[in-house]
Amino acid sequence: MKDLMTTAQSNGVMRRWGAPGIVMFVAALALTAPISSAMAAKQPRQTAEAVAQREAGEPIMAIVSIKSQQVTFYDSEGWILRAPVSTGTTGRETPAGVFAVIEKDKDHHSSMYDDAWMPNMQRITWNGIALHGGPLPGYAASHGCVRMPFNFAEGLFDKTNIGMRVIISPTDAAPVDFSHPSLFVPSKEALAAAPGRIDKLSGEAEEAIREAVETKKAAAVAAKDAQSLPASLRKLEQQKARADSENAYADKLVANAKTDQAKAKADELKQKAATKAADAATQLDAAKAAAQPKRDAVAATKDAAKAAAARKADAVKAATDAKLALEPVSVYISRSTQKLYVRRNTHKPAPDGGGEVFDTSIEVPVTIRNPDQPLGTHVFTAMAKNDTGLRWSVVTIDDGDTAKDALDRITIPQEVWDRIAPTALPRSSIIISDEPLSAETNYRTEFVAVLSNHPQGGFITRKPTAPPMEVATDDGWGNGGNGFGFFFGQRDPNPQPVNPRRRAGQYQYYQSTQPMQRSFW
Repeated sequence: MKDLMTTAQSNGVMRRWGAPGIVMFVAALALTAPISSAMAAKQPRQTAEAVAQREAGEPIMAIVSIKSQQVTFYDSEGWILRAPVSTGTTGRETPAGVFAVIEKDKDHHSSMYDDAWMPNMQRITWNGIALHGGPLPGYAASHGCVRMPFNFAEGLFDKTNIGMRVIISPTDAAPVDFSHPSLFVPSKEALAAAPGRIDKLSGEAEEAIREAVETKKAAAVAAKDAQSLPASLRKLEQQKARADSENAYADKLVANAKTDQAKAKADELKQKAATKAADAATQLDAAKAAAQPKRDAVAATKDAAKAAAARKADAVKAATDAKLALEPVSVYISRSTQKLYVRRNTHKPAPDGGGEVFDTSIEVPVTIRNPDQPLGTHVFTAMAKNDTGLRWSVVTIDDGDTAKDALDRITIPQEVWDRIAPTALPRSSIIISDEPLSAETNYRTEFVAVLSNHPQGGFITRKPTAPPMEVATDDGWGNGGNGFGFFFGQRDPNPQPVNPRRRAGQYQYYQSTQPMQRSFW
């Protein structure tokens, strides 16, 4: 009835206007249509948050769809939370790629944008990309961050953990159940034996540390005891040299004596000089003999200290690996660099402030069949345990091979799999991508990789993380440490870009693990 009435009224209007009026009306509609469409595109859409009607578990991943301006959080059973978002506007686009939560701040204020309030901030890069509460006009409007509804961000804040995967997709994406023989298959025996192995290796590490401390002290004592030897021996050598010179001079006097009186005087002087030279030689020989055991002790204790330090390093590394074996493991395989990278969160606070330290001790070459052909970007995640080991899902966010074909093309070093697969846990992941790791990847991040064939204005307009700095070695044991070792030194502050895919990005790519100063935003 309503439609019919509307039609009748419209026909009546057209009859009253006549043909010229109709033409003018249509022309007016044509002129105003683009304006109306543009205004409609800028109109705030109605907030549509959703919560799954079941008991939710710990969030494993978040997927942000730039296309739909929506974020969805998933636990092991599926989606649990969904909300609209506002990503980066034109020129400051939120980068599409693979990230993880690396820091959380309940009441964050930006130092980049006039102290702007970013409540319930969950950082995913150190150059200033984060999820946080903010105004949602209904379209992309941020400077690169992902704004979520204020109340949604507040309710979410305590549910997530450092290391939670964040996938920013240019289009709509969702995890799909997946299986493949190349994915981790944990061993029940290895998992059951892990706690005992940790205890055993931790005890060995502590004993090795005590031994290293003791041998270092012994070497210091021996070195101190022998510290005065060079000076005292040098003094005796000088005394002997003077006595020898006097003895030689006396020999000349005896040879040149012309009278009995002169000869007698020369003989007397010669006797005294010879006695003095003999005494000096005796004292020097005795001092050298006494010094040799001290010198031997210095060399022996120094060698012992070096050996103990090496045993300590090996024992700490073994204990650290054992502890990390019961942490979810993340693997990144890059077609661009032809390398495989492994990361685990040590849960140890970064020494220079901000975030936690991620173990980066595995970085090896990997073989990829047809390396010139795109793989795509696929994120495989162990969602939960099952009868065969782990139940996996995959999220694909960039074109290339199918997830199965991408895995089929990669030959992973068996020693790496043997090291990490037996104790793999839920929330472990394998990421395959054509992209290299971003230069934002460092020891205080999990993996950061952006899609080079999508806009990254909000990423490349920010200052990159500061250059490397010297960080004191810390084995993580004793002094309140938690046993996770990390060893940093000075690295090249200007890593060179490596083979960007499709088009050159405007940012530098990750080359090797390097400590970096914290940058605030």
